[in-house]
Amino acid sequence: MEQFFIADLKGQNEVPPVDSDAFGVAKFVANKSCTKIKFVLKVNNIDNFVQAHIHKGDRDENGPVLVFLFGADLATLSEQNGITTRKGVVTGVITDDDIVKNDVGVKCVSDLLELMREERTYVNVHTEQNLAGEIRGQIVSTKRRRPHR
Repeated sequence: MEQFFIADLKGQNEVPPVDSDAFGVAKFVANKSCTKIKFVLKVNNIDNFVQAHIHKGDRDENGPVLVFLFGADLATLSEQNGITTRKGVVTGVITDDDIVKNDVGVKCVSDLLELMREERTYVNVHTEQNLAGEIRGQIVSTKRRRPHR
C-alpha cells in the first residue's frame, strides 16, 4: 500500500521560531515497495529561497540533513542566491541515491520512511536571511489511501 505524508511549514515551527510571512506545505507519497518517494513542496510569500531539505529530528530539535529537496550543496549555502516568489512549487522523486551521507543510520529510502512513520523527520526551507531555516514542518503520516478508480 502507498504511504502518504505531509508537513505544514511555518516560521513558528523553527527552532528557535522565526517571524516570517512565508508558509508552505510538503506532501510525500511512497511507493508500495518503499524504494521511491514522490514529493511536492509548495512555498508562499518567500524571499531569497535557497534550499529545502528533509532533516532528522523531533519537533523541538534541529538535526542533520538526510535529503535535498531543492538547492545546491551545504558547503556553498552562504554563497547561494535565492529565489523570491509569491507562490512556488518544487517536485521530485527521492531514491536511495538521494540520501545524504549521515551519522544517524539512514542509508536508503526504507530507512527514511521508518523515521517518517515515527514522526522523527522534518522539512526545513532555508533562505538567504535565515540560513538555519525560514519555515519548517514535522513530517506526519496522513494515513489516507488513494481513491479507487
